[in-house]
Amino acid sequence: MSLALSKRDRPSMDGTILACPLREHSTSFQLVDEFGNGQPYAGLAYQLVDHEDIIYSGTLDATGSGEVVNHYCGPVELRLSQPYRGVEKPYERLIERKVYPLPITELQVRAENTRFFNKSGMRTQSNPAQDAANAGIFHQVEVRELVEYGAHLPPLAARHFRPNFHVLKLFRPLPVKGSAGYKPELAKRFGLPLMSNKHHVLEVRPLRALRPMLSTSDEFCALNLYQLALMATLSYTPFGQNPDEQPVMSDAVTFPLQPSSGNWFGDALAKSDEIWQVAADQKPNNPYYPLYEDVPYSKRLEVVPFDPQLYPEQNDPELGDSQENPATVHFFDDTNSSNNSTDTQAFITHNDEVILVAVRGTAGGSDLLRDIDAEQVPIEAGDGVGQAHSGFYEAAQAVREFATTYLDKFYSGQKIIVTGHSLGGAIALLLAEMLRRREGFTYDPLLYTYGAPRAADQTFVEGAGGLTHHRMVNFNDPIPSVPGIGMDTKLKVYGAGLAVSFVNAPLGISIFFAGIANLSGAAYAHHGTLHHFMPMRLEDGRLSQILWDPGCDAILNKACNEILQQKNGLPTHRAFEPSLYVHNHFMVGGYIPNSWAVLRRCQESLETGRELVTTREFEWVNNALRSMQWQLEKSDREARPDAYRRTNENNLRPLRDEIGKLQITRVRLEKLHGERATVSKVYGQAANHPEFLSENLPRWKAHPENTAEEQLAMAPPPTLRDDEAISAILEGRAPGTGAAFDLDSYS
Repeated sequence: MSLALSKRDRPSMDGTILACPLREHSTSFQLVDEFGNGQPYAGLAYQLVDHEDIIYSGTLDATGSGEVVNHYCGPVELRLSQPYRGVEKPYERLIERKVYPLPITELQVRAENTRFFNKSGMRTQSNPAQDAANAGIFHQVEVRELVEYGAHLPPLAARHFRPNFHVLKLFRPLPVKGSAGYKPELAKRFGLPLMSNKHHVLEVRPLRALRPMLSTSDEFCALNLYQLALMATLSYTPFGQNPDEQPVMSDAVTFPLQPSSGNWFGDALAKSDEIWQVAADQKPNNPYYPLYEDVPYSKRLEVVPFDPQLYPEQNDPELGDSQENPATVHFFDDTNSSNNSTDTQAFITHNDEVILVAVRGTAGGSDLLRDIDAEQVPIEAGDGVGQAHSGFYEAAQAVREFATTYLDKFYSGQKIIVTGHSLGGAIALLLAEMLRRREGFTYDPLLYTYGAPRAADQTFVEGAGGLTHHRMVNFNDPIPSVPGIGMDTKLKVYGAGLAVSFVNAPLGISIFFAGIANLSGAAYAHHGTLHHFMPMRLEDGRLSQILWDPGCDAILNKACNEILQQKNGLPTHRAFEPSLYVHNHFMVGGYIPNSWAVLRRCQESLETGRELVTTREFEWVNNALRSMQWQLEKSDREARPDAYRRTNENNLRPLRDEIGKLQITRVRLEKLHGERATVSKVYGQAANHPEFLSENLPRWKAHPENTAEEQLAMAPPPTLRDDEAISAILEGRAPGTGAAFDLDSYS
């Protein structure tokens, strides 16, 4: 659109007419996307401000073009700050929310509906619209450079054609408030400088972001298994805000530290960078890429803006310790040296569908469990029922205040997903139940934990039956075995009970330890649905792995049972020795690769129609279970003398229970055998949106690390004939006899 103003339409700021020998200048421009198309920006209202601070208003034509003629000499300043006036609910909620309402513009909404030319989000090297500039100027710009408030918008991405911002120095200073000629609409400089008598083609970077794809369904899926393992690991990193001070005295904050939760959600993913590092010791040759989905920027997992001018009630430095900034809103850090410190960290973020909470496990290598000798303490009314480990409960109470403060600001019906590893998993369990029971609210949390110890007693577990909890345990991880089901560990170590050592160590189980008496209170118990990673080395040396719920203590508590055997009793304060198997407890070296392997196995089953547990794997494990059951029955038969049986009844009862559990385990394995993956079992709720999968899975598979064949991930090939397979598995023995199966050699 062309605008020509007469002399009387161009008064100075104090109302007088100024003579100017050079007023017949003109400037034209076009907004285009990365494909050279200007239609996404057609009809946008814009303003141009010339050197004399005269404001010219117009509307972009059907090609996204605008023009101003007869403006004062010198450069002009282009602005597109028209507020969004549409009726789309997600934008309305962001604009109208009580805290940190976002100044969303029409330009932002248009840019969110454009797409990247390069799927990676890298800027284009050329644009078809460059030819339209002829002898003019081509710039790559971003929305935040054209609007008044940009703290909620992504950091600037690298580009090849930078605007000439130094031109802004040619503009005269703006009048201060209260002086003659002051205009509120010209209270500060912002916008893009354009040279007069030139045509400008402005490529607007799409406002797209990446977010880890998550399923909000309560049903277990391999996607959440892998994605939330990464998020649980990310909780070990700092928030990474710069400046790192309280209060923040600057006008803006950045998140340069990698890896950090602030950098993930406040910088990299906001710019559509595919970030892969979740731990400081993770090497470039060991990347873990989440399955990302490309979404409009306003649907990303958010880090709130920091702008003391726009949000003085929250961000003003004069608030001192009460000042809010992204670090205080999104990151909980109670690791100081004060006596009341719980040594706990957590981060929280959200979008319109999900609120994600990740709780850190113990960071110190020597302190694998926080205050493992703590007594059980009663759970307060409103938090749950029964008793909880005092150290875990104290930490959960501290995180609860942080989480509920956040929810009071941003909860609008989203699915709350909580995750944590080790100690963080125990805290996450207690926290999720606290949120589920919060008076006056109807939260329905979904919980995924990794290698979590027992956090509370059987009464709590029964009372928390309505909480959906998927509990992941690595084979030979000792931490989930403690506190022991009968441990109130302020008490002294007590009798060793009955130990059964298995011949040939089937499944790598060298001992079943029974007969630990519960001396006070209800027994510690695990909550949730178990998902147990069990690797195996087949007869040809090939590695394999299944994810299941064995249900028997001889498998689940192998590492702990062996340690108890060595110590001839229960561990005392800080005397627990997990060094034999602690590598199975780590995330980067244990739970993440196992979760990745399960996802790949499920993808393979989905794509090829193969079973999740092959006949070869089923026969191998099933025969080992038969051998274990036979040996336990033999131990029970040999305990014949009546005096011995009366004296050791407490020990023999769990032995018989274990025999029954082994039978249940075999039934579960048989049910799992032959099962094939479905889209929902692999990707959860994303199965209802096949367009998301077809668009975003290729991005993940483009990284060679995600498609490389690995023995743990791929189903083992079958042998030629079933009888040959069975013969190889049993090494010539008759079915039902013991099968040597040494997992201790697995590394």
